Amino acid sequence: MKSASVLISGAGIAGPALAFWLHRRGFTVTVVERAAALREGGQAVDFRGAAHMGMLRRMGVLEDIRRLRTTPGPLTVVDGQGRPLASLPPEFTGGEVEILRGDLSRLLYDRTRDDAEYLFGDSIASMTETPGGVDVAFESGARRTFDLVVGADGLHSTVRRLAFGPEERFVHPSGYYVAIFTTPDDLGLGPGSLMYTEPGRSLAAGDERGRTGVMCVFSAEHPPGGDHRDTGRQRRFLADVYEGMGWEAARLMKGVREAGDLYFDAIGLVRMERFTRGRVALLGDAGYGATCGGMGAGMAMISAYVLAGELAAAGGGHRTGLARYEQEIRGYARACQKVAGNVGPFFAPPTDRKIRNRNRTYRILSSPIMSAPFNRLTTRAANSIKLKDY
Repeated sequence: MKSASVLISGAGIAGPALAFWLHRRGFTVTVVERAAALREGGQAVDFRGAAHMGMLRRMGVLEDIRRLRTTPGPLTVVDGQGRPLASLPPEFTGGEVEILRGDLSRLLYDRTRDDAEYLFGDSIASMTETPGGVDVAFESGARRTFDLVVGADGLHSTVRRLAFGPEERFVHPSGYYVAIFTTPDDLGLGPGSLMYTEPGRSLAAGDERGRTGVMCVFSAEHPPGGDHRDTGRQRRFLADVYEGMGWEAARLMKGVREAGDLYFDAIGLVRMERFTRGRVALLGDAGYGATCGGMGAGMAMISAYVLAGELAAAGGGHRTGLARYEQEIRGYARACQKVAGNVGPFFAPPTDRKIRNRNRTYRILSSPIMSAPFNRLTTRAANSIKLKDY
């Protein structure tokens, strides 16, 4: 198995992380990515706890991440006049080290581009498993055969749809949505972020290298519909949702019209009984992800380490390697998903009363008596796996 060929769908974080470990274990790796280039920008992702930090050290990327790290500040809830109501200290949201998602993706790509074949602007159209491998037809018309295929292509995974069934069987929406973009409008925020909330919709803004990073979290009875890559429809939908909101909403939402880095998706969880089938495996968000709040970057990179390690440890048996990967990662994935289960109502409570209760909770958690115990709770899921020495 160590000389086997593996096709990875997705060049975000999980895919390049897996390419790194597979190459080190002697596999031949191809990564296919629908987008024409790496996706820049995106929200900051953080790492925390012994398992995360140990994995980054094993990869040899911890110092690079520290070099590129953001400087998280407090998250402060404000009223319509910008007056502070409650605040959370930076370690609650930034972990031990925080980096922009786009910077992390670029770092992992740079570490692997000479050791793996990258195919940008293409995607898997169909897959047929045979006794000797997986015959893959690409959207470009090319056809190739691989020993294994791994879906590291996110919540809307093509590999999952082709190998396991339609998306609606596995992705369970919460009724909440998230949108992230940057705008040149400078609020002069300095370190940290400000968040304003009205029932069912929340708007957070923070400095991002001279631009303002904006995150929208909101509930909606009627989703925007259409293809999840239709940014035009999403921009119009966001404008309608945030019409008439107080604080700096009108000023910030002007930026969504021109934002070239808009990320928009439903907040949901992927629930699956199995992450593998035959010669196909799902990794990270594709198999057990959450749109946000589930420590997705750390989970994806740890899962990539485990998948590559178990495949190599199994020698010539992909069945054994994939089964052991699934066994090792299931409990860890479940623990990470529990953290993300209430992220929508946490950011955008549905009533004024629940907003006040949320703010009261923030004030309690930021007190010296409660901050240390709460920090331990937030790292418990990240530490809920003991990494093997493969």
